[in-house]
Amino acid sequence: MSDPLYDVIAIGNAIVDVMAPCDDADIERLGLAKGGMTLVDTARAQELYDAMGPAREISGGSAANTLAGLAALGAKCAFIGQVADDQLGEVFAHDIRAGGIDFQTPVRADEPPTARCLIFVSPCGQRTMNTFLGASQFLPASALDEAQIASASVLYLEGYLWDPEEPRKAMRRAIAAARNAGRKVAFTLSDAFVISRHGDDFRALIEDGQIDILFANEHELAALTGVEDFHAGLEQLAAKVPTVVVTRSENGAHAISNGEHAHVPAEPIDKVVDTTGAGDLFAAGFLYGYVRNKPLGESLTLGAICAAEIISHYGARPEADLQDLVATRLG
Repeated sequence: MSDPLYDVIAIGNAIVDVMAPCDDADIERLGLAKGGMTLVDTARAQELYDAMGPAREISGGSAANTLAGLAALGAKCAFIGQVADDQLGEVFAHDIRAGGIDFQTPVRADEPPTARCLIFVSPCGQRTMNTFLGASQFLPASALDEAQIASASVLYLEGYLWDPEEPRKAMRRAIAAARNAGRKVAFTLSDAFVISRHGDDFRALIEDGQIDILFANEHELAALTGVEDFHAGLEQLAAKVPTVVVTRSENGAHAISNGEHAHVPAEPIDKVVDTTGAGDLFAAGFLYGYVRNKPLGESLTLGAICAAEIISHYGARPEADLQDLVATRLG
């Protein structure tokens, strides 16, 4: 097996977060569900975009956020995700490449436009999110470069993208390419609602030995295993997956890897500002430790450091220097 070109290559939703301040009158006028997340269609997305005031646009998406954290730590990464040939597609491509991440997926010429999450931020800091999945749902298997996938130590897959048919086929093909090359496959369950729709698929992948590293939070763990007791559910998964990593918010995180157990507490911070992206950045820190062959406990600590940085400010991309934070914390 040749030396890898990338530490991690990921497949996920290519979404641009569009954030703008608003007041309660705006929320009421636009008929928004304050503080919630609503999936919207093309027409509604355009209506809300036109109604927004001056906005900040930054590329997002769960797996892309994880890669942003990894690249900030010094890892070499690549991303596969579908954008359209439009302004927000250019924003996404620029942002991810500016972060040092290789992004080569061809743009989609047809409708729908690039995915975006339109986020209205109230004066109190509450976020009202309206997500249009757009072009990200139409990533075809033909867009994959199997040689590129085979050149990464780890293939990282975003559970959210398992829902639409085309990306699901693409991810199955990517798993085959990675495994044929002797690489590792990591999977994040993303959300309990994804498990409610595709849990049988996920359990089949696990039973077939297709997943090497599984990321979940405690609610997703219970949804996948059907076991309410946390430690019993963790042990059940660990019997089938070589490395299982489960986060428990303020109660830290647990992992079992090839029979070795580890637990770390959450990193202390002055104030939790916004938990968006906490799981994404935890995965970034853990994977950085994993590809650098760090001890299991240290990999968990790296995840906790990255998650703590993200929840200390708005947005799901690092603002502090993660390498400096790690050096200060771990020496």
